Amino acid sequence: MKSISKELISTVIKKRKSATHKGNYGRLLLIGGSKKYGGALIMAAEGALNSGAGLVTVTTDQVNIAALHTRDPEIMALNWDESIELKKSIKSSDVVVCGMGLGLDEKAQQILALVRDNITLKQTLILDASALDLIGQQKDLLPLNSKILIFTPHQMEWQRLSGIKISDQSDELNRAALDKLVKNKNAILVLKSNHTKVYDQAGNIYLNPFGNPGMAIGGMGDTLAGIIGGFCGQFPPTLETVAAAVGIHSLVADKIAERQYIVRPTQLSAHLPEIMKQYEK
Repeated sequence: MKSISKELISTVIKKRKSATHKGNYGRLLLIGGSKKYGGALIMAAEGALNSGAGLVTVTTDQVNIAALHTRDPEIMALNWDESIELKKSIKSSDVVVCGMGLGLDEKAQQILALVRDNITLKQTLILDASALDLIGQQKDLLPLNSKILIFTPHQMEWQRLSGIKISDQSDELNRAALDKLVKNKNAILVLKSNHTKVYDQAGNIYLNPFGNPGMAIGGMGDTLAGIIGGFCGQFPPTLETVAAAVGIHSLVADKIAERQYIVRPTQLSAHLPEIMKQYEK
């Protein structure tokens, strides 16, 4: 097992070339945000935007779009009832991030099935939150056709998805459960806890040594999912890239925690570009 280091983060975050444009930094689609949980989708989208994703689009319940555009006019939005447009958006994206605030109802199941049926082997797919719980209930909703498949559960979501109780979530059992879920050997597991671990299917594990208890607040995981998406859109979608996204998320939070009791996820996103600049190489 290796530790996520500041050196690793610097090897991933590349200085941008002069002759470049937004298309070079990833076309991201984030799917989530039911009427009740629109904030989860907005926080994930801000994480993607502030981590440097070139083009960010969300598809969500119509009720969330005005709030999103008020906060972040840089982000494009689509009503998730427009299924034809949603299919096109899925197919035209480099990275799809699905699940934040999606919910567990019939509509959520239909949307996840749409992702499953339209994702391609050229794309990176990140599954978070509600998407993981839906798959835990109905395994045939698991999309398996992406180039890289990244799961980002907290320990209870992983328990529901893998069947492993939190107290039994050892590295050996976690790797075995990941292999059982994904036969293609193209998956990465980000198992969130006070010291998050990042697994691939070749036996590699990264441990996150950063972070603080001020991060124990709603929306922190949604923000991380967006940051992982942003990193995978700009940099090669490898284990190291995902580990660097996990590390920078916690490093920004540690900086904020030096002067505050809690770390708000939206505040973390706002400071992310500044901290990434310190680590670019």
